[in-house]
Amino acid sequence: MSGTAKLSAKDRIYTLLDDNSFVEIGALVTKRNTDFNMQQMSAPGDGIVTGYGVINDNLVYVYSQDASALSGTIGEMHAKKIINLYRLAMKTGAPVIGLIDCAGIRLQEASDALASFGRLYKAEAMASGVIPQITAVFGECGGGLAVLAEMSDFVLMSKDAKLFVTAPNAIAGNNEGKLDTASASYMAASGAVDYVGEDEVAVLNKIRDMVNILPVNNEDECVDECTDDLNRPIMFLEDDCADPALTLSNLSDNGEFVEIKADYAKEMVTGFIKLNGATVGAIGNRTALKDGKNKEKFDAVLTAAGCRKASAFVNYCDAFGIPVLTLSNVTGYSACACDAKEVATEAAKMTFAFAGATVPKINVVTGKAYGTAYAAFNSKSLGADMEFALTGAEIGTMDAKLAAQIVFAGEVNTEEALNEKAAEYSRDYNSAENAAKRGYVDAIIDPSEMRAQIIYAFEMLSTKKELRPSKKHGTV
Repeated sequence: MSGTAKLSAKDRIYTLLDDNSFVEIGALVTKRNTDFNMQQMSAPGDGIVTGYGVINDNLVYVYSQDASALSGTIGEMHAKKIINLYRLAMKTGAPVIGLIDCAGIRLQEASDALASFGRLYKAEAMASGVIPQITAVFGECGGGLAVLAEMSDFVLMSKDAKLFVTAPNAIAGNNEGKLDTASASYMAASGAVDYVGEDEVAVLNKIRDMVNILPVNNEDECVDECTDDLNRPIMFLEDDCADPALTLSNLSDNGEFVEIKADYAKEMVTGFIKLNGATVGAIGNRTALKDGKNKEKFDAVLTAAGCRKASAFVNYCDAFGIPVLTLSNVTGYSACACDAKEVATEAAKMTFAFAGATVPKINVVTGKAYGTAYAAFNSKSLGADMEFALTGAEIGTMDAKLAAQIVFAGEVNTEEALNEKAAEYSRDYNSAENAAKRGYVDAIIDPSEMRAQIIYAFEMLSTKKELRPSKKHGTV
């Protein structure tokens, strides 16, 4: 099958699922509305194919909109078929995968169609945090359907698909030729989309990867047999620490790393790895992108977008019982005008997410860890169960030279004196050794030992239980 072919609704399902595993449900369901001569319009399955099957022996429920039947528009019975899938998925504890290709709401059904959207939204809301919800957009996904997609846990798009609440040409002063706000690239850069594939097959393969690494529900431990050496030394890790994507690939069993939102807030890396067969959610501060094509540099700071990306990821992991690993290399907060209006708010949400998460949490300081930005990024004082620091890592309030100018004011009249006091401050107050002496770091480890140490720590934490104050929910 060509990777660039436009697949039918059923072909998308067949490509996604294991061979010969799809069982269709509701094939004979069709529209009830007869207004506007609707009875004369053919709508097999009411414009949607629904059913279940398996991905690598994991049960999943899937619906795929058929743009050839009433343009795949959503009406009463169309929505009813999706809601029925959610009902079954909640009973059996299995993921729901939506394949979107739709012109929007079915105008001929008026209030019936509107009510169907409300019921769909409620079904998604009730399933949130219970079963994984993955949505892939292959054609158009506009208006209220865009909200439906964004209510799922992960949104994927083929590069030619469109996702919008308001179409670009309907935005005052804009048009698609000027700025295509519905494009996959725009949505990925804004954080609304987790992955953009070159074609439909690439997107469907990415869904398979995600199903393989995610728990099937919030009570699943998601542990597979590990075929990698638990004590495998990590080679050249120290050189790769600037790009956590490389570090995490080195750490993970057999190099498996499923990155999430790779095109958004690139200074913050989020994704899933396997350690001793168990799924772990991983987050890291990036100072350099080293993917072989696009080499970019980033400051070691927390940005508003980076904090937003991290907090959403931590909340997902906590909801599904996925342990969290952080790789810290942060010296402060972003100091640009574009971030000034929201970095405090987003950093507060990220801090709240880390502090509130009850899953096993491990932090590894890979470079510099300065100030309250470090404290907010899953530090031991915030609630990390274990904290490691790599050899040569720094932990302190700020850069030693700046600190020396303040602490030793009046004693550093020359550059030589400043350097001497900065070295003294760095040795006594900015070292991982100093933090370890006070119990803020559990161990200082060689980079080559990182995989083994983290695996052992998560194994030790596997039975962790942590109570929180009785309340409905926080307000941050």
